[in-house]
Amino acid sequence: MDLDIEGNAALVTASTSGLGHACAEALSKEGVNVTICGRSQDQLAYACDRLNAMGEGDILGLQADVRDPDNVKGLVRETVDQFGGIDHLVTSAGGPPSGSFMDTEDTDWFQAFDQLLMSNVWTTREAYPHLKESDHGSIVNILSRTVREAQDELVLSNSIRRAVLGLTETQAREFAPEVRVNAVLPGPHETSRLEELAEDAVERGEYDEYADAIQAFAEEVPLDRVGQPIELGDVVAFLSSPRASFVNGAALPIDGGAIRE
Repeated sequence: MDLDIEGNAALVTASTSGLGHACAEALSKEGVNVTICGRSQDQLAYACDRLNAMGEGDILGLQADVRDPDNVKGLVRETVDQFGGIDHLVTSAGGPPSGSFMDTEDTDWFQAFDQLLMSNVWTTREAYPHLKESDHGSIVNILSRTVREAQDELVLSNSIRRAVLGLTETQAREFAPEVRVNAVLPGPHETSRLEELAEDAVERGEYDEYADAIQAFAEEVPLDRVGQPIELGDVVAFLSSPRASFVNGAALPIDGGAIRE
């Protein structure tokens, strides 16, 4: 399917690896010019080389921390300078530390608040004027299945990502009809983080092989497997495109059917 977004410009935050990177890949394959960002210069260089080797759109890589509002302003400014505007924004911020409520300190709450919620606020605030000027303005926020079904030992994600979902639903009404706003709710995907957890479990002797450890993350997934990051990236590219022009304010699970509600 031709998504009709070739030549558009997108900013994808926290995109040197994981699901953010998969979204940048899917958009680039559709001919979108994409800005990616991350805190590590080495990871950024590797991600840019990878996308340039497989994509059709131009890639702009910027070192930035989305927890810093000044960094966010620079991201948006340099994207507009490079590509002439912004048509699509995809927000991704990674996951906060795991832990129970009583084991979570105030500093953890404040750091997760900036990482998950305020990074979205700052990025959207800066990008919105450019998205509004576009004929294809869209925002997709990468959240988690935890906004629908709380997970044990993930109090920060369970709590603060729900605030981002509320923000998504509010923006979808405020920004329409010029800009559509949606969210995706990932279940387990075979990202570098999941690979690391699986490898650690093998080293601890919990599983004999990597494949067994990965499969353990799919225990509650009716499709009996974890997702591949590009499977989520393809959905985000679709939601960003005119093919999804009547989709606004949606929170779409990408989890193989794991959410029970």
